[in-house]
Amino acid sequence: MNDGSLFDIRGQSAVVTGAANGIGRAMAEILLANGADVTMVDIDDAVVALAREHDGRSGKARGVVADVTDTAELGEVMAQAHAWQGRLDIVCANAGKGSGAGPLHPAGELAAVSPEEWSGIVNLNLTSVFHTIQLAAKYMRPQKSGRIIVTSSVAGLRGETMVGYAYAATKAATANLVRQSAVELSRHNVLINAIAPGPIRTDIGNGRLREAEVERAFAARTPLGRIGEPEEIKGVTLLLASAASSYITGTVIPVDGGCNACG
Repeated sequence: MNDGSLFDIRGQSAVVTGAANGIGRAMAEILLANGADVTMVDIDDAVVALAREHDGRSGKARGVVADVTDTAELGEVMAQAHAWQGRLDIVCANAGKGSGAGPLHPAGELAAVSPEEWSGIVNLNLTSVFHTIQLAAKYMRPQKSGRIIVTSSVAGLRGETMVGYAYAATKAATANLVRQSAVELSRHNVLINAIAPGPIRTDIGNGRLREAEVERAFAARTPLGRIGEPEEIKGVTLLLASAASSYITGTVIPVDGGCNACG
């Protein structure tokens, strides 16, 4: 393989969920910048204007407003994305949200977690990710090619007192979902991996990481001494989306400033 083509994704068809901001936006931007045609999906209708802004800068972009927890709606989005370019090469299952305070805070203790909160987080952070993987595989298996990238979390790899129970549990589950799926999909040359971000400055958890006190607390627990920026997810996204990762599947890659090294 010519080294110049290792990261070449020009003309490939991609879907990114949760693409209106934060990590999902960064994922979509790096794929577009490197020539992929990207369907940007979000429940926030700002995704439409964002896609219009990025369309044609290198790859083509479409913005689709959809609720990924609605299985029928998600299925239609994926079918349209496949029909747009006649194939589906890259799917980033990124949509998700935080679940409030960690277990050392009264609001995050076991007794404070309501059934509604628990099921809502499980539905978005885990069940919709499963269905996204399932639908991606539907289109990728006949092609005998494809890349699926799941956004997990370093909080799913170890105990993390700064995040809520439902978030930690679902992110651990997505990490193992990736490993389990890799066993099956590898037979079809479909590679699936996860990125496990550490504390990243996004709006997840109602923007708690933008609060100075919370940011200082996370930074103090991070070997690099700071929280990360969404743009710092771009490099590993391009790696996992491209031929550069042709022998990587079933893996969870921390992008966490060294947090997991302290686990």
